[in-house]
Amino acid sequence: MAETEIPAPIASFIETVNRHDEAGFLDAFAEGGQVDDWGRVFTGRDEIQRWSSREFIGARGTLTPEEVSADGSAVTVVGDWRSTHANGRSSFRFDVVGDQIALMTIREG
Repeated sequence: MAETEIPAPIASFIETVNRHDEAGFLDAFAEGGQVDDWGRVFTGRDEIQRWSSREFIGARGTLTPEEVSADGSAVTVVGDWRSTHANGRSSFRFDVVGDQIALMTIREG
């Protein structure tokens, strides 16, 4: 289903990422949360922080959303990702539990 607005808490998460707010980024994940970056899975705050410091927040990444869809508790945002690590159209799927992210999956957009 196509949406015109990015549902909370994902909209807030994207703002946090674009501000390069590492603490806010990490706090957005549920306990035991995961990042699946093209098949590389990082679980828990410490692993996510190590990955992010090299490839996400630490790489000064910003996401400009272009498309959004929601299916139950899953939200997919496709947009232009820019950082010192990687650039290009990317798909970010968020599996949300309550107001936290259980899983963020990154793939080609």
